[in-house]
Order: sequence, then structure tokens, then C-alpha cells
Amino acid sequence: MKKSLITIAVNAAIVGTVLSNIAYAQDNKNNESSIERKKVTQQAPTKQQKKADDIEKITVTGSRLRRDSFSVATPLVTLGRDGIDDTGLGSLSEILVDELPQVNASSSNTNSQSSVQNTGLSTINLRNLGTNRTLTLIDGRRVVSNSYSGNYVNLSTIPSGMVKRVEVITGGASAAYGSDAVAGVVNIITQQDKEGFKFKARGGKSSEGGAKEYTLDINYGSEFDDGRGYMYLSGTVDRQFGLTSYDRDRAKISDSYRYSSTQMCNQMLTVDGYQCMRDITQNDWVNLSDGRLGGVFGEYSKNDTQFWYDGQTLHNDWKDNEERYGVDFNQWTALKVPDRAIALASKFEYEISDDIQSYFQIQYSENKSLNKGAPEDEYESSYALTIDPETGAPGRIRPGYISINNPYVPAEIKDAGFYKNRIYWDRRFGEVGRVTTDNKRTTLRAWAGIQGTVFDGDWDWDVSVSHGKFKQQQNRLNELNIPKVVNALDAEYAADGVTIQCSDETARLDGCAPLNLFGAGSITPEAANYIRSNPTITTNLSQTTVTGYIAGDLFDLPAGPVASAFGVEYRRDTQDVATSKEQRYGGITFNVVPTFDGDVSVSEVFGEVALPILKNVTGAKSLTLEASLRIADYSWAGTGLVKSYKSGITWEPMTGYMVRANWARAQRAPTITELISPPRGDYDRFDDICDGVTATSTDAGHDKCRLEPSIAQVIASDGEFEDGNNSYSPNTGNKDLFEESADTKTIGLTIAPEFFEGFRLAVDYYDIKVADAIAQIDNEDIINQCYNSSQAWGDTNSFCNDITRDAEGNIIEILQRSFNLNELRTRGYDVSATYKLDLDDYGRLYFKTDMTHVIEYSKTFDTPDGPQTNDYTGDLSQGIFDDKASASLTWSKDNLRIRWSTKFKSAIAANKKRLTDWQEDIDKNTERCTSNEESCVDNPESLALYDIGSYVKHSVSVSYTSELDNAKIRYFGGINNLTDNRGDFILGGRGNFSSQYGGGVGRFFYAGAELSF
Repeated sequence: MKKSLITIAVNAAIVGTVLSNIAYAQDNKNNESSIERKKVTQQAPTKQQKKADDIEKITVTGSRLRRDSFSVATPLVTLGRDGIDDTGLGSLSEILVDELPQVNASSSNTNSQSSVQNTGLSTINLRNLGTNRTLTLIDGRRVVSNSYSGNYVNLSTIPSGMVKRVEVITGGASAAYGSDAVAGVVNIITQQDKEGFKFKARGGKSSEGGAKEYTLDINYGSEFDDGRGYMYLSGTVDRQFGLTSYDRDRAKISDSYRYSSTQMCNQMLTVDGYQCMRDITQNDWVNLSDGRLGGVFGEYSKNDTQFWYDGQTLHNDWKDNEERYGVDFNQWTALKVPDRAIALASKFEYEISDDIQSYFQIQYSENKSLNKGAPEDEYESSYALTIDPETGAPGRIRPGYISINNPYVPAEIKDAGFYKNRIYWDRRFGEVGRVTTDNKRTTLRAWAGIQGTVFDGDWDWDVSVSHGKFKQQQNRLNELNIPKVVNALDAEYAADGVTIQCSDETARLDGCAPLNLFGAGSITPEAANYIRSNPTITTNLSQTTVTGYIAGDLFDLPAGPVASAFGVEYRRDTQDVATSKEQRYGGITFNVVPTFDGDVSVSEVFGEVALPILKNVTGAKSLTLEASLRIADYSWAGTGLVKSYKSGITWEPMTGYMVRANWARAQRAPTITELISPPRGDYDRFDDICDGVTATSTDAGHDKCRLEPSIAQVIASDGEFEDGNNSYSPNTGNKDLFEESADTKTIGLTIAPEFFEGFRLAVDYYDIKVADAIAQIDNEDIINQCYNSSQAWGDTNSFCNDITRDAEGNIIEILQRSFNLNELRTRGYDVSATYKLDLDDYGRLYFKTDMTHVIEYSKTFDTPDGPQTNDYTGDLSQGIFDDKASASLTWSKDNLRIRWSTKFKSAIAANKKRLTDWQEDIDKNTERCTSNEESCVDNPESLALYDIGSYVKHSVSVSYTSELDNAKIRYFGGINNLTDNRGDFILGGRGNFSSQYGGGVGRFFYAGAELSF
């Protein structure tokens, strides 16, 4: 039998047991409808030889050792081509998240709407340990990232027809593949040995409207030069039209929730203020914005008369009526961002000789996403961050008040007698246009190499070079240039006494057009063009990798050959982030994103070995030990030698039963952005501990809050400080970062009993502990450590140094630095089972289930009072479910296949921080009751909308293949989320939905056809 030079497999180690999902992959291979590439043999193979051939075809993710897939010590999960097709989904990342409980979404079209950089990306991660700790490979190779945020591989850059199967190693795999494989590896295996032409078209939409999408695939494979060469071409066009708030009734429900610490009840905002939810209905809920298209004027507590415009009609009853006359901001929110992708790929293989084969693959993709938000809402005291171009010093600018003498001020407003003659204002700039994030991403990846055999075919070798380039052009449309707004608001009459112009002559020479904010449509096109800002961010990334390795059997032991692999790798990554001037230096109503660039080179050596210890003895049908080591040298000085190593054992006490254990040390070096990035703008909602502070308040942290000069001034003038933070929390790098280290332990059992033919079961326990984890500290923890810890408040407290307040005491910036935290830990177990049942003339059944249970997910970091541990298990705001599971039952007969599948997510808490705050209120109320105070409330309410129930989703699919002359046509269709389960009402969720439950898409119908010949 001729050795496969691509899969690098041999017959080795353990026979008679199987990982549950490998059986699934083999079933899918037998069901594929395309014409298999012919294999030339010298003679008719025996039954045993055929079985060995099938084993040899399987590529094992997680190792370069020459062995079959039955002998791996690390848990391996596989999703085959049929499983991918049966989902009816077009996005590979959505498919993996839907089918494999261990996989979580990172960036997707339902959760990245507010992201500066990653809107429209489709990325995944394992165990919720982050995309930077999940290595996504294509045919076992690293590929260039699709974001400067880190190692973010956009799965929509790969033609869907190119994917044969996906293999997932859940556990430390850095020893095999290098840094970034801390949580594991997702390996996308492309099509191989397929011949013929295939065209597929699919489309679908939600039963309630919206979420329309379609996919077109075209693929072609063929041998050439008498079978010495092989090529495969693939192309995909995928279009998702998105989902808007107008498409869902739940998204039209406005709500503003709080728990009242005085009435001890759950409250919602109404037109009459906050009221206990028990006393009102959902129809009473409101949460409207004062950012009206026509403007609001004089909105200040000391102004008795306040004005607002309904179109061009002026009203004077705005005071205390914002929740009656305001505007619903959510109407402009996209529940799912529309995007489109074009992906092309080709691969070529050519046998130079009987012992040497060359290969080449190239992939090109173009992805576009367009996220249209609300028109910008601005008011007189809204600060925009500025950066001095020469010194780099930060500053702030705000639009300021409208002068009472402004020519556009209506007489009624001018005569209202405003406080200090200041015209406070708030207005949504509809005439400028909806704020839009327009992303275009292009990715080019290519690799080429030669591989062969030496030493009479006993050793395989491979040498390759790969290069990838990625470019992202982001245009942010219809923001406001605040310095120009200031100029345009400063208007006067010209010398003729009629013409209104900008007061500043220099501004007029720059094209300044006076700005009229009074009434909807009052901003002229000239003024809109003058104040409009369209900043840009251009990102260029590249990666070049050279890899060489050799694999073979070192020598024989009594129990079998010692398999080994040794290799070297060199990699160079570069990135350049270039931004437009106003994006770089601020002064606009968008985040400041500086220009920065960096590069890193990595030289690595690695080796693996598997030693068979026992074979066919009492108590051990087989026993194999394995070990691997990788050492990496990074070009920057702050990172030392990065060492990753792994040891594992597989023990088969008897046929059909195997125990496997694995211990791995995986180290990850910081990314370029984590290390050197200057502050990059971002927004992240947080609560200020200083909210409600008075001269005598005794709440936690209030003593130190009063030390803030700006807060003290507010208390002196108004008696109480009220939180009005802008949620601005820019991310920034840390040049002092060093490599993090993860210890991964797994132990498991696989069962394939002879008495229960067709049944496979795998149970694996995992424990991943990341020491010196590179991560950020939550904003509220930063605030807490500044004001509510034993460390002194002020410049000596590093947490306080990362908080900036304005003159009114409001937090306008919290720096989100990356730190080497004490520890990030997760542990739990996975269960996987499959069962095949042949029904003879009635077809066959295939059952598959996967389940994961999280025992712990926590983050520990140092504080002045010692280590603090935050437990996120069962917290929806962190996406950590206790249990997730998927199951499917497939019946097939001849050309007909019907599949039912279900997904389960356990009950979960909406946000554990809310529970902590509520418990504090309960404790204080208990103290009041103990002291017999009149303010004591008997039987305080529990939190509402906090306990999120378990979630179950059912889907069905049908596929039928019709035989034609020299061709086949497969018809398919189905319903995802048959019962239209969209999850519970989620406070703070986009449109009151959560992306964890589909983001509001609901029931989804799809259908399509596939022609092959």
C-alpha cells in the first residue's frame, strides 16, 4: 500500500477502541455524494487491509506523529461534511457554535454591533478562554489573523465548499502547534481526493421576517497528467441581510430597570418616574432619549420652562416629560449586522516522483459588513477626547452652550429667562446621517511545499512556506467634528444684517456654515457637510511561516515501534494600524484610535515521541506513553524562551475500553497589540461606586469619593453626586507583559463494548489553569480598588490613575490595561456518545450527542487587600453556562436522509453583579429592621428578570438525492428552531435578546439544491 504523504498516518498503538466522534467522521465520509478520486492498487485488498486503509486516511489533529486516530491521548471532537450540511446554516462559525458545546462565539453578526474593530467578524473560541487562546488552523497550518485585536481568524474567509470536516482538540496543544493553542485547536480540513463538479445554492429566512440569507457554492476537482496531479477549485458567495429592531416586537419594548433600595422592589421607568413593577404593566415601561431630531433646549434642573421640537413645532413642556416625548434610541439598533462574503480557493498536488510530492494552496476572500446605527446625539457638555499632535497630551473639547444672542434662537426661547442665560441643548443630528460602520476586509493566504519519504519509505518529511496578507478598511460615516460644531454654533449676522454667518473669520475661510439646531430639518446641507466627520482605520497584517519536520519510527520495542516527529518553524508577523488625522487626534464623536505598528519574529523547535509500553498482556491490551516539547524564541526582549510541553498516556485494559490522560504546559506570549498598543477607544457599561454620594453618606467607598475635588464641588452646590458616566473605556497595551503559562489536565474514558455493537461513549474531565494570564480587570473592579480598598486614594493608587473624571465629577475614561493576572481557571467535563443501528430494509439510524459541564470558571487578580477571585460560572453576562449539550438523530435509507437535532443550555443568572448589589441592599434593609427603623421593608422582593430559564431548541432537516444521467442532484431543506424559542427577556440585551440564544432570529426556514457530476 502506498503511504499517504499528506495525512502522515501509520498503523500503530491501540486497535479496538475509538473516540466517539471519529466514528461520526467516518460515517460522513461514506455518505458524501461526490465522486471519490480513484486509488490504484497492485491487487485486491483483503478486508483487514481495507480497514487499515480507512484508518490511514484520517488526519489526526494535535500531533505530527505517524499513527492512526485511535491512539490520541487528548480529547478530539469532529464535525463532518454531512453534519455541516444538515445544519442549514451558511456561517461556519455559527455551525460550530451550534453543533459543538465546547465551542463559543467570540465575534459574530449578533454581538459585535458596537465593536470598533471587529464588527462583521465571525470568530470562535474554546472553553470561553478567548480567541487569543484558541488556535484556528487550516489543514494544520497557521494562517494570518483578520484583526489587529489578536489571533482572530474569520471563518467566513474560507469557501464553505472547501471544508471537508472540522476537528477540535479541547486542551493545551501548544506543544504541537505553538503559542495561542492554550485552550485548544480548531483545525479546518479542506477537501481532498474529490473529483467532479458540484454547484450548490441555498437560501433561508426567519418565519417572522428578517434574517434573510443565501449561499452559492461552486466546486470542481480533477486529476491531471495521468493521475500524477490533482487540483481542487472552490468558490463561495454568502450574503446575510441582517435583522433590524423593526423586525421584532420585543425589540420595540423600551425599558430602564433598577432595584429600589428604599422600597425594596423591582422598578421600571415610566412616564411618571420609576415605579414598582408589581404596580404597573409592561405597557407602562419607557426608556426614551432626549436626543430628539428637532432638539431639546433649556433642559436643566434650575430652568422651570424647557422646550422641545416636534418636527418644526415648538413646545414648552419638556420638564419632567422626557419619558413622554423622548425618542426610542433602540429603533436604530441592528439585531444582526448584514454582511456579504466572497471566498475563492484552489489547491494543487503533484507527484514529482514516487517518493516526492509537491503541493500548493491559495485562498482569497473579500468580506463586507455595514452596520447602520442611530444619528449622532450630542449635547452642550458632551466631551470629545483630543490628543495634542506634538506632545501627545490628552485633552477634551465640548460643543458648549448656545449663546442667547445666536441669530437662530426663537424669541420664545430667548425670553424664557434661562439660568445664567445659558441655552442647554440636546439634539440628534439626523440631517448629518446615521452613524455607519463600513468594513471591507480582504485576505490572501498561500502556502506551498514538498513532502516525501526517506529510509525506504519508513520516514516522512515535509518542508513548506506560507504567506498571508490581510487588509481592513474601516470607514466610520456621519460622526461629528466637535471643533467645527463649536465654530458653527458661534453664529452672527453679517454686515448686511440679514445673512447669518460663522463668527470666526478663519473658520469661514475653512468653509464654516452656521448651524441651526432649532427644529427637525433645520441643519442645512452645507452645515451638515461642514461638521460631518468620516474617520478611517486601515489595518494591514502579514504573516510568513517556514516549517520543516520529519516523522517516523525511531526503533522497535517489544510492544511496537516508537513513533516520533521532529521539526523547526520560523514565523514573522507584522501589523500596521493607520488612522485618519481626526481619528488619530480626536475631537470627534468617535473613539480615538492612534496609529501604531509592530512586528515579531519567532524561531521554534519541536519534537514528539510515542512509546508503546505494553501490548497484549494481562490487564493491558495496550499501554502507550507520549511526550512532546516545543521551545520558541521571540524577537522582543520582554518575552523569554517560551516552553510548551505535554505528556500523555493511553491504556486499553481490554478490547473496547480505553483510559486516556494528558498533562500539558502551554505558554502564550503577548500579541503585538497586547504589548504595545496605545489607548484605543472603546465603550463598556459600568456603574460608578460614587453614585449617590452626599456629605454624610456611608455607602462603601463614599469616604474616598468625597476626596475627589470635582465630586466635592458637586456635593457643595447640589447636595448629591449622580453618576453620569459616558461608559468610555479605551483598551491599552502594557509593555511590561510577559508570557502566560497554562497547565491543562485531562483524564477520560472511552467505551466501545463488543456486546453493544455500534455504541461509542467518551467521558473526559478537564482542568485548565492559566497562571499570569494576560487579561483585563473589569471596570467596576478598577473603580472598587480605587475607592473601596485599603490602599490610599490618589496618585499612589495605580487603579485611581486609570480613572479620569470631568469637572462635574463624571467618569469620562477608564483605561482598560492588559495585565498578567494571577490566574484564570476553568474546569469541567465533557460527555460524548454515538450509536449506529442498521435497520436492514428500513435503512439505518445514527444517534450522536455531545455535552459539556462547567464546574468552575474564575479570574483571580492581586489587590491591595490580597488576591480577589471573581467566579463567572453560570453568568450570562460572561456567557458561562453550567451545562450545554447537543444531540441529533439521523435516519437514512438509500438516497433519503432525515435529521432531528436539539440544543440545550442550562438555566443561568442574567448578571451576578446585580445579585451582589441586591444582596447589599437586603443586608442594609435587614439592619434597619433589626434596629426597628421606620424605613424597614418587610418581605423585600427578589430580583426580577434575573433568573434565566433553561433553553431548548429543536431543528429538522430533510435531504434527498436523485440520480440523473452521469449526475446527481440533492434537494434539501429544513427548519431551525422549530418551536421559535428565542430565550427569555434579557435586560440590557440588544433588542432585549441575547446572542447566546440566537439574537432574536427565531424560527428559520431554509431550502436548497446541490448538483454534482
